[in-house]
This record gives sequence, C-alpha cells and structure tokens, in this order.
Amino acid sequence: MMNLLDAQYTKAPFYGVEKMQKHLGEKGDKVGKDHTRKLLREMGLTAVFPKPHLSKPHPGYTIYPNLLKEVSIDRPNQVWSTDITYNEPKKIVYNGLRRCFL
Repeated sequence: MMNLLDAQYTKAPFYGVEKMQKHLGEKGDKVGKDHTRKLLREMGLTAVFPKPHLSKPHPGYTIYPNLLKEVSIDRPNQVWSTDITYNEPKKIVYNGLRRCFL
C-alpha cells in the first residue's frame, strides 16, 4: 500500500487523505481515512497547498520604486528586465530515499 501511496504522491502531491483513500480504493485496497492518514504520516508525506498569509509581505521587506513609471515605451527592445529568484528546495528523507520538492 505504501508503494501505491508513494507513486500517487509523486504524480499528484496535492492529494490529501481523502483523495489518497479513494485512489487506494480504486486500486483494490479498501482502507479507511484514519489508516490512510497514518500511512502518509509514517512516510512523511503531506499535501502541497498554499499556506496561510501567503501574500502578506514580510515587515522588513523593502518596496523599490518603479523606475519606468514616467518612461513611454514605444518600440521593441527599448526596455529590458530580469528577475533573479532563488527558492531553496525542501528536502525530505524517508526510507533512505532523498526527495526534493520545489
């Protein structure tokens, strides 16, 4: 059963306990929500979903001014932009296997 849960979690990490239970039922393993929850916890798997206060800025975050506010952009390649963002991947280790999720 844990192999089925792991395979489904790899395909759909946003599935919660109830969808995982339904998936197991479709594969022929009739289990309850509590047992499914227990197995997922033992494996260290949790559903990926937006956390609370996701769009609230950090108090120390500096808001930079828009330097192009007064510029009239009227031709291609007049203005260029780039964004450098680094998100450290979350590493999860269970059963001796290292998983990395972004």
